[in-house]
Amino acid sequence: MSGHLERAGISPRALDLADRVEGFVRNVVAPYEKDPRRTSHGPTDAMVLELKDLARKAGVLTPHILPDGSHLTQRETAAVLIRTGLSPLGPLACNTAAPDEGNMYLLGHVGSPELKARFLAPMVAGEKRSAFFMTEPAEDNGAGSDPSMMLTTCHQDGNHWVINGRKTYITGAEGAGVGIVMAKSQDGACMFLVDLPDPAIRIERVLDTIDSSMPGGHATISIENLRVPADQMLGQSGEGFRYAQVRLSPARLSHCMRWLGACVRANEIASDYANRRMAFGKPLVDHEGVGFMLAENLIDLKQAELMTYWCADVLDTGVLGTIESSMAKVAVSEALMRVADRCVQVMGGQGVTADTIVEQVFREIRAFRIYDGPTEVHKWSLAKKIKRDWKKAQGH
Repeated sequence: MSGHLERAGISPRALDLADRVEGFVRNVVAPYEKDPRRTSHGPTDAMVLELKDLARKAGVLTPHILPDGSHLTQRETAAVLIRTGLSPLGPLACNTAAPDEGNMYLLGHVGSPELKARFLAPMVAGEKRSAFFMTEPAEDNGAGSDPSMMLTTCHQDGNHWVINGRKTYITGAEGAGVGIVMAKSQDGACMFLVDLPDPAIRIERVLDTIDSSMPGGHATISIENLRVPADQMLGQSGEGFRYAQVRLSPARLSHCMRWLGACVRANEIASDYANRRMAFGKPLVDHEGVGFMLAENLIDLKQAELMTYWCADVLDTGVLGTIESSMAKVAVSEALMRVADRCVQVMGGQGVTADTIVEQVFREIRAFRIYDGPTEVHKWSLAKKIKRDWKKAQGH
């Protein structure tokens, strides 16, 4: 998979790690794609722990976080996470999956030493999964793409905060050991770390969704008088959105990395099928319609790779990269949707079966276009920037 683009500016240590991750995912993880423990709500926790143990033994568990707690650069992270994505199970095995990867990044950058020791360490070790509680039900008119609509409340009671509200689409809540809960105080948004399970956090139901790669699925949650010690708040009251921004751009980009790897693999499968399958006297690949689809896949994959590494380089300068990550998220998710769709089409009836991962990748990519902000919200945000820049140029 490696090429000049990704090797430029990456340390030999990280390149070696990326190559070892690729070998592990292709040779050890991929055979688990037929394991019956993969359910409609994601792989079972027993299966994930088994895969993590294999990754630990292979020296590729949580590869993006170094033994001293520091992170690879974003460019180096891209080289590694693209490879973990070569199987839908790869990010789970290597402990680079959402939401854990983004939550680890956040705690690593803003958590106190005490919070890191209690909540981050078991996540990095692959011993606990996490969940991020932000999105709220549409029927309540709660927060979705617009986080300012947050209805979940928190108020201080002595040395504790008391939280009440409902959340939905909470990935991995069922079975998680660590929770990051967002709520609104009189000062604004707040972010809390909590141990899970907790009797005050009740799972109403696990939703049936188009995707099936994340253990625990996506749940609707009720929070009733959850008491959280004050020292488990990240930062100060009202600073929740500021901390969310720390997580936002890298989490958007790591989605791009993982699903780029998935589409590289799907395209490999579709290309192999097209070269082997005969129809009308010749291999499918020799039919212009099929050959053109695979050629367009190569173009979209390269453009997605370029956007991913470009945004990684921007984040490595130390800026938040909100605009750049919006651009990358739109470009990559839309390009990968085209790639996954063509892979299904090239394979015909075989493409809609679970005999290969192509069908799953297609479903997952469709959901990816909504994760961390739908395409339309990102375009709207970019359009607002265009207007701001125009006003500034006009002296307004």
